Amino acid sequence: MSIVPHWDERYAQPGFFFGEAPNAFLKSQQPLLKAGMSALAVADGEGRNGVWLAEQGLCVHSVDASKVALQKSREFAARRGVSMEWEEADLIEWNWPDAAYDLVVAIFIQFASPEGRSKQFAGIRKSLKSGGLLIMQGYTPRQIEYGTGGPPHAENMYTERLLRDAFGDWETLLLQESDDVIEEGPGHSGMSALIDLVARKT
Repeated sequence: MSIVPHWDERYAQPGFFFGEAPNAFLKSQQPLLKAGMSALAVADGEGRNGVWLAEQGLCVHSVDASKVALQKSREFAARRGVSMEWEEADLIEWNWPDAAYDLVVAIFIQFASPEGRSKQFAGIRKSLKSGGLLIMQGYTPRQIEYGTGGPPHAENMYTERLLRDAFGDWETLLLQESDDVIEEGPGHSGMSALIDLVARKT
């Protein structure tokens, strides 16, 4: 069963479900970004992260499965005076391009089942250029206790072991778990069990 109607309904509400500000962890990695880099914003929703990347001078390809979200992203980008490339796609079935990006940003993309996640991770690996960067933030299974965002299924969450298994052959610049308060619109609000990864494809 498609999850798109669920997300269309969420994104159709007034305002931005995850706020307009970029993800704080992504923003903290700004020193790694360089103008002109090609970037893929995975499941970019209403565009809060993609638009911020474009404001840093990156060439952004924003992909999401929700038509509603993509339209709001286009309007948001126009309001902020930046241009991006948008694509509507199911990221489980999407034909990820080969070695196309200097940067892949994957922030809270944990809607996928473990099987779907394996496809997504394989796509991320395929689409990054050699030397390219992955910036990822997600929830650990303890997020279920907090209930402040994310799916209510522990199997959708990330662990350090899972991310090392998926990307441990790359150069790990950062891999850490933390509990912190995040305020990203009504979608993510309150104390959260987070895991952060920055890795360079080697």
